[in-house]
Amino acid sequence: MHIETLRWKSSGGWNRSAKASQSPVDLILYFGPTALLEQPDSPWRELQAAHPGAVCAGCSTAGEIFQNTVSDGGLCAVLVRFSATHVRGAARTVSAPGESRAVGTALARELAKPGLRHVLVLSDGLGINGTALTASLRETLPDGVYVTGGLAGDGAAFQRTVTGLGGTLRPGQVVAIGFYGDKLRTLWGSAGGWIPFGPKLRITRAKDNVLYTLDGQPALALYKQHLGKRAAGLPATGLLFPLQLLTPEHPENGIVRTILGVDEATQSLTFAGDMPVGQHARLMKASSKVLIAGAEAAAGQIFAPADGEHLALMVSCVGRKLVLGKRTVNEVKAALRCLPPDTRALGFYSYGEICPSEFVSSCDLHNQTMTITLFNEEP
Repeated sequence: MHIETLRWKSSGGWNRSAKASQSPVDLILYFGPTALLEQPDSPWRELQAAHPGAVCAGCSTAGEIFQNTVSDGGLCAVLVRFSATHVRGAARTVSAPGESRAVGTALARELAKPGLRHVLVLSDGLGINGTALTASLRETLPDGVYVTGGLAGDGAAFQRTVTGLGGTLRPGQVVAIGFYGDKLRTLWGSAGGWIPFGPKLRITRAKDNVLYTLDGQPALALYKQHLGKRAAGLPATGLLFPLQLLTPEHPENGIVRTILGVDEATQSLTFAGDMPVGQHARLMKASSKVLIAGAEAAAGQIFAPADGEHLALMVSCVGRKLVLGKRTVNEVKAALRCLPPDTRALGFYSYGEICPSEFVSSCDLHNQTMTITLFNEEP
């Protein structure tokens, strides 16, 4: 396995030639802001043209991770050549969140070929129901196949996210990449660091991922009450106070859910995943210290072999970035300290993270979480 990471800046272009990698390149992943990716001559197209035989995929972000740095406005990419692993890409378009389950099922069926070991998903970040998407992938993929990835971002604007496969880049698209072969090793970890506060609130009215009332109160009004002056910045400022969804199986320690949109007319909040009626939720908050510790804990869950090159795909939530501010890079550095010294790191800040969890073994939807997938091949 050979890995080359590249970075593009408006001031100087790529930090090395896009054609520098030895052929053949099997996989190209790229991440950058929506406006840059949608330009007709966007730099990612140079990578695709230089390596036409590679599976080329990427998505828009709320910030790019490149090695031990975090930036906005540029583009980062990785070129991977495997020694004994085959990759295959598939894509489907979602026109409404209600189609998320069907799209997940179709992608899983297309990729479920002999030798499938892992699936990487890059999904639209606004028009998707991540709960339905991940559930359908779990239900349809063969046993022992794990899924990681994330939902595309659009900074703190929440207006337009895009994903790409091959030469097609568009909003409303879910991209899935299958990895095949016995030599591939994938390891992962995820952790948050958010702290619940206040009383448990019962979800009294919701439909799929749209929350209307908590304890009979309009959800948006309740959020505005807690945000105070910050309410003017919704939905972005809602990322500072996500909800912890408490299930009957885990009444004290549930999965975090974050806001994707607000509706003043219905006083509702749209989340990245389902909000089941009857279950309880709690507001959450965080500090820089606990979020950085959470990123370190995610990497600490990965016990990697020392041999060969390693690619770490980091997907962290935009809400963490808003809390950390200038200290955002510290969570990336903290995670890297726990990974093998030769690890190449790449990733993005997202509107939702996909990774196995303590609740679901094959894949689950996370919010406000640092997730890390480590790719390596046996010698």
